[in-house]
Amino acid sequence: MHCLCLCLTEMRSIIVLLLLNILTDCSVSFTVKVPPGPVVAHVGSTVILPCWISPAQNAEALEIRWYRHGQFSNTVLLYRHGNIQDEQEETFRNRSSLTPLSDLSGGLKGGDVSLQLETITIQDEALFHCYVSGDNGYDSAELELKATAPGSAPVLFPRPLDDGRLNVSCSSSGWYPEPNITWTSDQGKTLRPAAVSHHRAADGLFSVHSWTTVSPSDAQLVSCSVSTTTGESKEGKVDIQGIISSDSSDPWKALFITVIICALLGLAALILYKYRSKPAGKKQAGTDCENGPVEERKVPVNINIEDLRKHAEQITIDRENISPDLKVTADCKCVRDSPEYHHTAEGFPYQLCAFGAQRFTSGRHYWEVELARENTPAKNYWLIGVAKHGNHCGKDRSAVTPSCGFWFLCSDGENGFYPNTETPIYLSVTPRPERLGVLLDYDEGLLQFYSVKESKHLLTMHTRFSDSIVPLFNPGVGDICPLKIVDCPVEEDSPAGVTVPLLNN
Repeated sequence: MHCLCLCLTEMRSIIVLLLLNILTDCSVSFTVKVPPGPVVAHVGSTVILPCWISPAQNAEALEIRWYRHGQFSNTVLLYRHGNIQDEQEETFRNRSSLTPLSDLSGGLKGGDVSLQLETITIQDEALFHCYVSGDNGYDSAELELKATAPGSAPVLFPRPLDDGRLNVSCSSSGWYPEPNITWTSDQGKTLRPAAVSHHRAADGLFSVHSWTTVSPSDAQLVSCSVSTTTGESKEGKVDIQGIISSDSSDPWKALFITVIICALLGLAALILYKYRSKPAGKKQAGTDCENGPVEERKVPVNINIEDLRKHAEQITIDRENISPDLKVTADCKCVRDSPEYHHTAEGFPYQLCAFGAQRFTSGRHYWEVELARENTPAKNYWLIGVAKHGNHCGKDRSAVTPSCGFWFLCSDGENGFYPNTETPIYLSVTPRPERLGVLLDYDEGLLQFYSVKESKHLLTMHTRFSDSIVPLFNPGVGDICPLKIVDCPVEEDSPAGVTVPLLNN
């Protein structure tokens, strides 16, 4: 009897397990898949986190929930009942969307539930969960997002010491994650740094500073390499043989060199004083404007607009950071002065500023602005350029200088064209641009302007950018035409039926 009871108990357990397996097999009709390893994206870029269901099936009627680890209810994006829901973390609002990984994936109908994030920040680094559920079951998978930022090229500064050696310092900024620094000689020998220090700015980016001592007899060149664990690397070099000669210890020669240097500095100061005392005049188009110590660069004569468009960005206007006297279209592409606004003060209305929603901390970025419409003359008043993120435009020209974090080209009607350099400079630009191209090279410290219709270079501004940089727009007052940001056209030789953006962030 006891054995019979045991047998019945075991049979009952087996039946329960079989029923559970059957129910499980019926409820789980798909599996959520993500690629192995982390997804790495540059700060300021756009990235797609791949996720799909297997076997492939139509996901339009399913619930798709993207969230960061441990924050199931605080979603990055929630798709339910065939629509994106207005329930998400505030930091991801207007930055997240369901975007197919490729044109061949079939999108939601093909089971592609990939997430696209725009304007990546360091704070976006996390484990992201892709959760899909339906009437017949649910499944999820996690994917790691890592942010990276390639900093500026290292700047080396050598300083002679009393014992004949050189103290060489190396500095670079704008890195993420925290970078490493390596010193080497032209003979391939690794040099030991005397010190290395890191500093993290408020935006989360790192700067690094180091110095080492070296004898001119030990090396011809000294290089400083800054790199991160994500593979970003930049190097700077200095020729130390040209700095200290073998007979530099001769005191009479040192005195002679000192006298010569003082004389040259005095002559340079006199020339600068006389130059600044002259009234500002006209300067021809195709000009290089310097805002700080920069090296000489040559401006290309033949401009290929298609080459510039390879760096094209999809720019939109930030509605939350705009002058109340401006009107913006629903697509955030077009801006003009409000009909209720009346400009009573003299001079250009610098306060009517709109800022781009995209932020840049590295790389090259290009966009175009339409300044004319069919059968309508080109705008007379506009201001286009870039600014540090978080800046606010003042009413006076002295409040929007490069030292205040603004760089732009302005068209001020009869007053002509001018950049916002510390020393006033006016440009002769003919014909008046109907479409303006803007190229921002963050790493090289360049801001260039082009007349797209004429394929003509207008102006290059040199500077050193820091922190996040955003596009800057001001439509002026009184023109019939608005100021419109246009999306650059795609290449005509793209495969049929496939739309390929010119820039993959």
